[in-house]
Amino acid sequence: MIKEIYIAVKRMVMTVLFMAVVAVNAVADEEKENAFGTIKRTVRVFGAIDTAYIEPQHYNYAFMLQTTYNVDLYWLRSSNGQSVMLSPDRALRLGPYFGWRWLFLGYTFELKNIGVKDNKLKKEFALSLYSSQIGVDLFYRRTGNDYKIRKADFGENVDVSRLKNVDFGGLNAGITGLNLYYIFNHNRFSYPAAFSQSTIQKVSCGSWMAGVGYTRQSLDLDHDKLQKVVETACQNQQVKIDSSLMFNSVKFYDLNISAGYAYNWVFAKNCLLSSSLSAALAYKKSIGDVGPDETNNFTFKNFDIDGIMRVGFIYNNMRWYTGGNVILHSYNYHKSRFQTNNIFGSLNVFLGLNFGLKKGYRKK
Repeated sequence: MIKEIYIAVKRMVMTVLFMAVVAVNAVADEEKENAFGTIKRTVRVFGAIDTAYIEPQHYNYAFMLQTTYNVDLYWLRSSNGQSVMLSPDRALRLGPYFGWRWLFLGYTFELKNIGVKDNKLKKEFALSLYSSQIGVDLFYRRTGNDYKIRKADFGENVDVSRLKNVDFGGLNAGITGLNLYYIFNHNRFSYPAAFSQSTIQKVSCGSWMAGVGYTRQSLDLDHDKLQKVVETACQNQQVKIDSSLMFNSVKFYDLNISAGYAYNWVFAKNCLLSSSLSAALAYKKSIGDVGPDETNNFTFKNFDIDGIMRVGFIYNNMRWYTGGNVILHSYNYHKSRFQTNNIFGSLNVFLGLNFGLKKGYRKK
């Protein structure tokens, strides 16, 4: 009798425990469903558009080939008025890009350097995330060491005409950054239609934009090599480069808030011309390494104005698309001892194909 009661109680306990586990799992599954539902609703909110103005993307995936001509220009100026402008020759870069809905990932490489082993080759990496409301751009660039002197000023009595387009391999530059921006008129204006080719703007429209960004830049300068190049080109002239340009490396840190306006002009069916201009108020911090004598090293903090300009043209019939765009960034660092202006960007020409039709657009 006691044994039978023990077995019955044991079965009841096991049954209760089993029901408890089932109930907990059910609650967990419900919470997971609720969480997943919240994520889906959030995605829909960020992707909400007015279909009278914007045609939504019909496909899940995109593949694109893009050719790029990079723009890299550094203008260094000293406190005494000496200056030198450096930029490399424009070289053709080619790279594949792959997109999945909001996400767009790509890598480009310089064609003439295929198979060349050199740690200082130019490299570029870009990651973009676009929705109707927000956009995120992450970029990484290493410009290499094939700069040329485009313009120079070392005083009124110094003839610098022989310095134009002279090779200077003593500069290495890098830039890494993140930009986040918000589109106010996102229901009717599509930024992705112009710069990620993921939707189609059906009716001309514009929008104000606002954003934040962070950028880190580095400049490594072989000032001894610069002195030798200047002396060789200027021949018998006595040229002494200012001490404020005689640095080994400078690191720039830039935190900014920006505001601007963008407009999409639909001048024919599936044809779009887009432009945008943003100005950014940036807080800058710079650290300079002059050499073994650490007392000459410098650090400065200040505010400056930066800028971003984008212009693009695209033909997009949803299945395939082609076009081009120009994207330019301007960064300025001004202090009494040392100033530099950096303009970097790219001219892009692309051809892409969308595939993987979404369920809602498949023929029954």
